[in-house]
Amino acid sequence: MAITAADVNKLRQQTGAGMMDCKNALVESNGDFETAIDILRKKGQKIAAKRGENEAREGVIFAQSSDSGKEGVILALNCETDFVAKNDNFRSFVQNIMDVAIQNLPTTIDELKALPFDNKLSVEEKITEQIGVIGEKLDLSKYALLTGKKVVSYNHPGNQLATLVSVNSDSKDAEEAGRQVAMQVAAMNPLALNKEGVDQHTIDREIEIGKELAIQEGKPADMAEKISIGRLNKFFQENTLLSQAFIRDNKITVEQFLQNTEKGLTVEQFYRFSLR
Repeated sequence: MAITAADVNKLRQQTGAGMMDCKNALVESNGDFETAIDILRKKGQKIAAKRGENEAREGVIFAQSSDSGKEGVILALNCETDFVAKNDNFRSFVQNIMDVAIQNLPTTIDELKALPFDNKLSVEEKITEQIGVIGEKLDLSKYALLTGKKVVSYNHPGNQLATLVSVNSDSKDAEEAGRQVAMQVAAMNPLALNKEGVDQHTIDREIEIGKELAIQEGKPADMAEKISIGRLNKFFQENTLLSQAFIRDNKITVEQFLQNTEKGLTVEQFYRFSLR
């Protein structure tokens, strides 16, 4: 049967594939749209298999809070080149995945991949289809769900970095404070919320490094032990969120900033995803 420009455009609108790919798929399927979509999906699977060993280091990261403000999701979709990462269609596709996540609030990345993207394909299947459209490896590499009294998101310009922060109050002041802390997390990259959240391996490593430095400075072994503990405390101050100097007023800590905003206000959890 004759394939019209309108047919090609309709398939292109449905799949996002290129004009020639859509035309060829329609020709191969003798004008059957469902079969043509399957042909394009199979093409994506072939390209995915072919490019499976390629590194997908570029991409975008989005974070978003739900309408209620009590949930937030953050995800990263990787691609191979910066050219694709900056493409408006690619970013729209990532936002569509984000919309699925916000509407359904899956708890794991596998749950997100299994959710319906539309009435035909799952999120994972749609990503495979888009591999055929774009011609690059795509990888939904990171995903997290955060819940709390108030969850605030921050997307750094360029979408190479995003954060989520939950605070224990839903007041307007608490929400704005949470936004400031979300920017703090983006800028200062804390390892944990407080020192209790730092794993023992990291603590042991910092103590050992502190001892070695003290010995190199000529300090006796018994004194080196005490010096290493002092340096560990400084490490906690610099690398745990609540103890860090607040970036907008380094005379106070993040914890003090929160207390000054609202009595009892604190951060309960945070996520920070970055491509670099």
